[in-house]
Amino acid sequence: MLFQQIDLEIAEREAWVLRRQRGIPNNRRLFVLACMDERLPVNQALGIRDGDAHVFRNAGGLVTDDVIRSAMLTTNFFGTKEIIIVNHTECGMMLASGEYLTAALREKGIDPDNVTIDPALPELKLPGGTFPKWIRTFTDVDEICLRQIELLRSCPLIPRDVEIHGYIWEVESMSLRRPGVRLSEKVNTAKQMGARG
Repeated sequence: MLFQQIDLEIAEREAWVLRRQRGIPNNRRLFVLACMDERLPVNQALGIRDGDAHVFRNAGGLVTDDVIRSAMLTTNFFGTKEIIIVNHTECGMMLASGEYLTAALREKGIDPDNVTIDPALPELKLPGGTFPKWIRTFTDVDEICLRQIELLRSCPLIPRDVEIHGYIWEVESMSLRRPGVRLSEKVNTAKQMGARG
């Protein structure tokens, strides 16, 4: 009957809206840290849907103070048991050094050594000369992915029983791989097999 279908839809919507109040975790008990790049389709890459995970995106998919804050909340208070980090090839954070970005900001009239980095905490400022390090550019996506795993695993605010994994989204092949494992380097080629002739 129609009223049963309507009541079911209302109950499902109510459960969705009130899930935090009822202590319902996200569907997969999953926290995802990924780069903000629009070429990284997080849901498609991981095979997840809305409601499956808490997803945090920032430039580079890097562990920052705000990532720690969010990961701490979801793992300690929202039932999350797994963290997945997704970095990607051709990341914009690989295009320039922190020193270059610092100089570019200065050319725009912004002094990175004299800015508040959190508007809610005006007393929180970077020590002089540390902006290039804070911006966190990198040159090797595989290395940076492994480093993010290590940073989260060593953080005392993340429970030890939380599983932490990292993957690389290859923009060029539109697929995930493990850091440091490039399948294209393992395919059967004459060079790898030793030329026979």
